[in-house]
Amino acid sequence: MAITVANCCFSALSASFKSRDCHLRLANFTSTSLSCLDARSLKATNNKKRAPKKSSAASPRKSNAEKKLPGRLKDDKSSLYADGGSGKGGAGRPQSTGFKSFGTQRKEKKEFELDSREQQVEPGNFQDATFLNAVVKVYCTHTAPDYSLPWQKQRQYTSTGSAFMIGDGKLLTNAHCVEHGTQVKVKRRGDDTKYVAKVLARGVDCDIALLSVESEEFWKGAEPLRLGHLPRLQDAVTVVGYPLGGDTISVTKGVVSRIEVTSYAHGSSDLLGIQIDAAINPGNSGGPAFNEQGECIGVAFQVYRSEEAENIGYVIPTTVVSHFLNDYERNGKYTGFPCLGVLLQKLENPALRVCLQVQSNEGVLVRRVEPTSDANNVLKQGDVIVSFDDVHVGSEGTVPFRSNERIAFRYLISQKFAGDVAELGIIRAGKFMKVQVVLNPRVHLVPYHIDGDQPSYLIIAGLVFTPLSEPLIVEECEESIGLKLLAKARYSLARFKGEQIVILSQVLANEVNIGYEDMGNQQVLKFNGTRIKNIHHLAHLVACCQDKYMVFEFEDNYLAVLEREVAVAASACILKDYGIPSERSDDLLEPYVESLEDNQAAEHDFGDSPVSNLEIGFDGLLWA
Repeated sequence: MAITVANCCFSALSASFKSRDCHLRLANFTSTSLSCLDARSLKATNNKKRAPKKSSAASPRKSNAEKKLPGRLKDDKSSLYADGGSGKGGAGRPQSTGFKSFGTQRKEKKEFELDSREQQVEPGNFQDATFLNAVVKVYCTHTAPDYSLPWQKQRQYTSTGSAFMIGDGKLLTNAHCVEHGTQVKVKRRGDDTKYVAKVLARGVDCDIALLSVESEEFWKGAEPLRLGHLPRLQDAVTVVGYPLGGDTISVTKGVVSRIEVTSYAHGSSDLLGIQIDAAINPGNSGGPAFNEQGECIGVAFQVYRSEEAENIGYVIPTTVVSHFLNDYERNGKYTGFPCLGVLLQKLENPALRVCLQVQSNEGVLVRRVEPTSDANNVLKQGDVIVSFDDVHVGSEGTVPFRSNERIAFRYLISQKFAGDVAELGIIRAGKFMKVQVVLNPRVHLVPYHIDGDQPSYLIIAGLVFTPLSEPLIVEECEESIGLKLLAKARYSLARFKGEQIVILSQVLANEVNIGYEDMGNQQVLKFNGTRIKNIHHLAHLVACCQDKYMVFEFEDNYLAVLEREVAVAASACILKDYGIPSERSDDLLEPYVESLEDNQAAEHDFGDSPVSNLEIGFDGLLWA
């Protein structure tokens, strides 16, 4: 299994990636792989450890290579993004901004509802349908962070995708189409003018982005699309967008093949998805999928590539789109899909149910509760969840879905918003009871995407410290990260909000750090005897240090000792020699505030509670 990005010639390089949910060996794109189809010509990530280089303004460049992207995959599937472009990619999450036209006063807000009105569009007449004019082409220039050298950016690249109008001067597209976007432009069908667009919000977990265009000229004669209802199996579907192979709009047709909870490769999440057999090609990302009545039933975003399968594309359904829009309207920013924060096991075995005193063929066993979730104060290991808001949960971890269908239990959770309360029916020690749990987005110990423009970093006498993240793992290559650190990244749970795995990524050689030059990608555990909670905590400890020596304790009992005054004196020279503007990232300039929760968690060892790869997989065990 691998997550790769194909270039505009549909070539692909060998790539490898280990999913957090299943410990996977890296595979090649030509074999079965869940990858992101992308027409970007991307500069290949250097598998060797890169030497530090001076920061400089980078000019645009095009190349024909491949860029691996992080994502969470399951069932040996491979999902490919369907946008197009050229350059090098990365991962991150820009800040959301206000959206006034959706309404800022709670009493005036309206939930986004699916439109049941039918447009009289005959099948086969899409060429003349006016709603095709609502589909636009997206041009994005990206400048991704350099996670190995976190004080600078990578060379910029460009990509193209699709978007469509939804009213109120807004457009929808895929989040990965505008990731790390420094400039976003859109062009309407039949027009030769590109208009600057602004990214209002990005939902990384659901791979949706909201854009706005201020130019009144762009909106002249525009008719927004109407969102339709969730389709049925075998319903006809038409995908519209601007894929490779030409500059004009493209239309492909197929049918709905499957509707189920699907792995979203970009967001490392599991949400409802529509599988179709209509062709989805590079550049289609962000484009709408229509039913026969001309209603938008979803957003094209990824495809499945395998030697054993073909014509498998995925569409984000309007239920997920509406959740994204309503979330943004409620909060003035996108907060994300919530989770229950538990690890579950199916109860298909009769003896297991008898042992747990479950009388009927229902329920799922709580194997573990995430320490950072609100459920940690309500649920216990060994509880059996038999209902969610009065909807019965089957022993296979499924719930009723429409007529004669069942769907994964996680679907019910995804219908909630962050901060919502769910009522769970549980069996504890043979007794039935009902409890209430607040749902919030999952806290990842090792994030899949970095908030803000740049990753955090701290340089102390040439020792470069940074938090471990999935983009850094991909950029550095797993071989250089090491198996022990990878195991923590994949399977450990955060014990408190804000916890990070801080690593020494490399050492900038100088006489003050002689003997430490070969150290790299090692977790730092303590500073002068104090356990490190996150990179901000480390920066605070260093700033407050008055001892003669600074002692860093690493994994496997490695030590690095520096004389404090000598180290401070050498820092300015080291930064100048390597062309680094500052010894720390801007976010570490803010005062460090220690919480009571952090102090309580500090009494325990961090990152020492790995979850086995068997617990993460689909077969019998699942997250909710």
